[in-house]
Amino acid sequence: MKARILLRQLDLPYEAVTVDLFRRETRTPEHLARNPDGRVPVLETGDGTLIPESGAILLHLAEDTPFLPAGGIARTRVHQWMFFEQNRLEGDLAMARFIKLTGRDGKYPEVFEHRLARGLDALATLERGLADGRPFIAGDAYTVADIALYAYAHCGGDAGADLASHEHVVGWIERVEATPRFVNDLAPFPDL
Repeated sequence: MKARILLRQLDLPYEAVTVDLFRRETRTPEHLARNPDGRVPVLETGDGTLIPESGAILLHLAEDTPFLPAGGIARTRVHQWMFFEQNRLEGDLAMARFIKLTGRDGKYPEVFEHRLARGLDALATLERGLADGRPFIAGDAYTVADIALYAYAHCGGDAGADLASHEHVVGWIERVEATPRFVNDLAPFPDL
């Protein structure tokens, strides 16, 4: 979803190819050749270069665009929040969402509760990060850090997080969704 948001906002044509992790298509030799870790997404550029990991894809696509500051502290802030997204939101809130939506919360309640508690803490951090009134997470400009964070923050309710209790996060989600050519095309989890 993160890469698709930016590709549309950059008005770059692309072909989406679905690799179904629930059918273990991410563990096939063909996919492991694209990404040795077997995860998605993987961007294949026009010259055949393969770029795995959503953060790397966002940074690659955003180079020399308004979505990524040219350098200095502004660029460092984008990286800071992208690392936070990978370590905290994806690692905790997104994992709690996955456990819940796949029905594993009853099978592993301690794991689910731990991930959800840490995910709620990550949302509280995001709330504090937006509390100074800036419109976007790294400052006044919308960047790839906003795209990265949005992907899991906006659907935290699926894990049981009460987004309404985070007014700055809710306002920020609305601003992200109001950016030009933004489309939320998050597909629902399949019935397992």
